[in-house]
Amino acid sequence: MIRNRTSSAYVRRGLWLLVGLLPASVAWAQSAKSIALGNEQIRLRWWAGASGYQLAELSVRQARQWKPVANPSGEFTLLYTASKPAAEPERTFTDNTGQAFPGEAYHYQRDQWRQTTNSVGLNTAGTAYHFFPQEASQSGPNRIRFRHETEVATIVSDWSIDAKHPSDLLVSQTVTVKKPGFYSSASPTVATVAETDMRWAAVPGYCQGDAIQRDFVRAYAYGQGVPDLPVIYRERCASTLCPMVSTKSGQTLAVIPDPSLGRDPWAVDKITQEDWNIGLSHKNRRSQLSPTLYFPVLGEPKSERKAGEVFTYSVRISLLDGDWYKMLNHAVYDVFRFGESVALRQNRQSLTDRIHQMHQYLTNPKTSLWNVEEFEGKKIGAQSYLGGVVGSNKDAMKNSDYGAMWMLAGATQDPLLTQNVLPYALNFKLAQQETNDDFFKGAVEGQYYLAKSKKFVEEWGPVVEPIGLTYYTMLDIGNMLLFEPDNADLKTRLRLGADRLLVWQKPAGNWAVAYDKATDQEVFLDIPDVRPTFYGLIVAYRLLRDEKYLRAARKGADWFLTNAVDKGHFLGVCGDARYAPDFATGQAAQALLDLYDLTKDQRYKDAAIRTARLYTTSIYTHPIVSQAAKQVNGTSRQDWEITQSGLSFEHGGIFGSANRHGPIQLASHAGLFVRMYGLTKEPIFADMARSAAIGRHAFVDDKTSVASYYWNTMNRGAGPYPHHAWWQIGWITDYLMAEAELRSGGKVSFPRGFVTPKVGPHQTYGFAPGQIYGQPASLLIRDELVTPADPNIDYITAVSPDQKKLFVVLLNSRAQATTTTVRLQPAGIRTGTGRLKSLTSQKNLDAQRASLTLPPFGIDVWQFDWQ
Repeated sequence: MIRNRTSSAYVRRGLWLLVGLLPASVAWAQSAKSIALGNEQIRLRWWAGASGYQLAELSVRQARQWKPVANPSGEFTLLYTASKPAAEPERTFTDNTGQAFPGEAYHYQRDQWRQTTNSVGLNTAGTAYHFFPQEASQSGPNRIRFRHETEVATIVSDWSIDAKHPSDLLVSQTVTVKKPGFYSSASPTVATVAETDMRWAAVPGYCQGDAIQRDFVRAYAYGQGVPDLPVIYRERCASTLCPMVSTKSGQTLAVIPDPSLGRDPWAVDKITQEDWNIGLSHKNRRSQLSPTLYFPVLGEPKSERKAGEVFTYSVRISLLDGDWYKMLNHAVYDVFRFGESVALRQNRQSLTDRIHQMHQYLTNPKTSLWNVEEFEGKKIGAQSYLGGVVGSNKDAMKNSDYGAMWMLAGATQDPLLTQNVLPYALNFKLAQQETNDDFFKGAVEGQYYLAKSKKFVEEWGPVVEPIGLTYYTMLDIGNMLLFEPDNADLKTRLRLGADRLLVWQKPAGNWAVAYDKATDQEVFLDIPDVRPTFYGLIVAYRLLRDEKYLRAARKGADWFLTNAVDKGHFLGVCGDARYAPDFATGQAAQALLDLYDLTKDQRYKDAAIRTARLYTTSIYTHPIVSQAAKQVNGTSRQDWEITQSGLSFEHGGIFGSANRHGPIQLASHAGLFVRMYGLTKEPIFADMARSAAIGRHAFVDDKTSVASYYWNTMNRGAGPYPHHAWWQIGWITDYLMAEAELRSGGKVSFPRGFVTPKVGPHQTYGFAPGQIYGQPASLLIRDELVTPADPNIDYITAVSPDQKKLFVVLLNSRAQATTTTVRLQPAGIRTGTGRLKSLTSQKNLDAQRASLTLPPFGIDVWQFDWQ
């Protein structure tokens, strides 16, 4: 770092003392050698040296005191190349075992790895012009203009402080091109953070951690720590456009682009998801730790310029007294106006009605692609899976959310489920578990059944994962046992799985990522199993009440706290994506919360909240939503209807599915986030849950009410994934139950089961009565029992044990008050007239058609008493 050594320290201190004594109108008077900006929160001062104007002092007000920021800089960078950078990788990388990465089997990831390891991605492309500006002038009250000439361009940079957000510098850069070629301008480096002073760093959606990760593959591909190279990330998987670094002294530095700079994934009438307008990095071109934005990206269309052309862009450089999470909230709300996304959301179909319609879809074997096959003398049932499975000949079958299956069957008592689905799904589960092989006994043979070859297989090769055992033995069997507590076969199988987890648990408390099915040897040695594998033992303890399972669960969770939560290191569960970080992170938050409920150990509750906060970086918060009209596959849609803002990743990072497909509609995190809002009162949790859940009709198939999985398919329905409808019933129910408990202040509460396998943290209900204003009530699902006139009104229904009382929990699913009428048809349960009253207001109501007005995200609870 070049520093100005000509100025006396006494002179510098004297200037700040003078500034403090002068009236506000003249407080920032300039000398020939210095120029300054400042307000009540931040202050900056440049000194002119032989190499130009350098930032000599930078301070932030913390706890009523001014605290200097270490290593102020003020250096600018411009990238230039006469020819377009090569698209091919600049170099190859191996993982920490010496193997080529990501490996030949992962063809989905190989192309994206090539894209991100070229010279642009690695930030080595072109010639870098580093400079301190030659000229500086006061361009207005508390405004500064810098100007500098290079051989390829003239750069003018205007600086001011945002009046609304006093910790933010607004920087507008204008580049006038002298030579034809490709240009990229970097945001100025205000300060650099020494690695020893780094508390946290993140590029949301890509990487995060408390340290520089020397293992480049783990950092770049898995986001487990931040890379030691100054890589440039694309905005297509950046959940929030806000690279940031926090220091041990409690300051956080971030660069946030003007929202208009980022790509719009559906700009007008077609998908533009992969456009790359801005580059994001936790480091500058010199590889110094300093959040940096690049515009345009070198080699992308906007970067090619002719001599005489001019381009301008704006960023804000934010320097907060606080941690990364405070900075994230600042970017989300103050810059990308995320609250407006929630305010615009409106339902055209209630979430409750979607559950009823998907019930019809799932009980029709043709629409749900339900199959019953003979396997080893038993009839096993599952739905067709037409996605990628190794060895599949379009004959793969899979079941997804066993908790939702048993919940819907119990709440509807539909014989099409209880007789035609559940017995064969149960047989599928029993057949899926390995009961003979000594090493794998208790685990599952594979997620999928291949009907033609009559065998169970894993998604992406012959491996067995301990977390797969947690999912497909412990969670599925555990959720079934909640509904069938006397099923001895299921209890035996559950214990078989729990004991295998105990055998496989390592001395430190963790597990292997996977074992090779042929050799029993551990595979994927390059990555640790930072996933909630310990949750399977929570299930075992809760159902079998054997203390050894709780001890092992706590041991696994304690290892997870130290090696995952504290470091920000996580791993995914999708084998076809080579375990890129995914919804398992959200699942880990619920796992820790469930462990807290069992133990009351505050460490687990605190860790659950921290993990949930980290999972907010898996939710898109850009672009800013609007009501602009767009054409989507021949249908006119408003921008808010198709926005990515509010949706979560399947998996992000440099080779997650979100790169091409965008986020997903499977909002498994919604219920968890509502619960987290109840614990923390942090609005981001409630807003992210509601933004994901409400008003997503543009992605829902009109005929089946099944939402598409990936954002880019819009409303094509289940497609090759018919089993996803069960997960959708599961997460919607969990979300509505969480909202009812939150809004009623705990007066509407139902016991929660276990999380669902694989896709996230939503939990099952209906296996035991809940409480509604102190009265026992069992979950009931009946089509047309309750009919609100407005689709923004969702509802939950339940009955008393003697069936003499019907309860209706009405929820306003929008940010505005809603007035409507609700038609009640209790004859759908039993005949007879009765009395209807609101438990919320203690008012008597018309028993056939009642009017109501609910406040924004409000609740009303009705009780119908049969005479």
